[in-house]
Amino acid sequence: MTQETRARRNARGHVEREPGVSMITRSLPFKPPYDWPAMIGFLGARAARGVEAVQGGSYARSVAVGSAAGTITVRPDARRSALVAVIRFPEVTALPAIVARIRRLLDLDADPAVIGAHLALDPAMAPLVAARPGLRVPGAWDGFELAMRAVLGQQISVAAATLLAGKLVVACSTKLPGAAPVAEGGLTHLFPHPARIANAPDLGARIGLPRRRAATIVALARAAADDPRLFEPGRGLEETVQRLCALPGVGEWTAHYIAMRAMREPDAFPAADVGLLRAMATETGRPTPAQLLARAAAWRPWRAYAALHLWASGPAAARQRQGDAA
Repeated sequence: MTQETRARRNARGHVEREPGVSMITRSLPFKPPYDWPAMIGFLGARAARGVEAVQGGSYARSVAVGSAAGTITVRPDARRSALVAVIRFPEVTALPAIVARIRRLLDLDADPAVIGAHLALDPAMAPLVAARPGLRVPGAWDGFELAMRAVLGQQISVAAATLLAGKLVVACSTKLPGAAPVAEGGLTHLFPHPARIANAPDLGARIGLPRRRAATIVALARAAADDPRLFEPGRGLEETVQRLCALPGVGEWTAHYIAMRAMREPDAFPAADVGLLRAMATETGRPTPAQLLARAAAWRPWRAYAALHLWASGPAAARQRQGDAA
């Protein structure tokens, strides 16, 4: 069986050959509705230059599986309830892993009808669900990458955190194979491997981090380099949060945020998040984190989706902060 034949069998889509690269077009179905503008708006606001890009309604990023690297570009399919992914990668045997990670990244396996019906039982949540019935929880291509960006973004704006992530990429990353940037958005680099960050000299000075925050980033990278499965999903929310909180620089908010996006825990809920507290404010003021956590009990087991609805609601979305809703 030729490499191209295997690609067709795995992808069930269109395959083209570039020198040293398979270019595969794959249809990725989902249960409608799907709020694609909200998804790429969230990802686009946080896109690290050279690694990710949102252009013309499409999302593109560089990807690595093992020692091989390539790119993905995803856009809506105008004819059916599906997204279309164009995958450029040198090893077609990696296709199933790439597709699975795209589905997690874009939350394609969620059932919005079930989730929305449950959340809409709460009168405060019902109008938000009605306004954005296809809202999904943005995931992550890689758990370590998400953890790095969450720690980088603690208590600063989305724009500032994204700028820091871009500087980290330039300081520690490797360039994509090939001389020219990918046309879909100037993808030029891979997000740094944990070992490259862990061994980077003078990291704080190079990217503009305070000494303590730089030490936290390096320590977290060392932990991930020592345990490649550190940010893999599948342990359950309570155990996941406990394990994450034991890591350097990771508190309750950061642990829940990583669990929500990287571990795909649908009930993760960063109750101390300022954006969530603001969104649930009444004429008497904002709730305390403890009050919000008690209020959110009605949203279980879909608190992560409730958080996205709150972040996307009205003025709270416009005033999002990376340390509030990264």
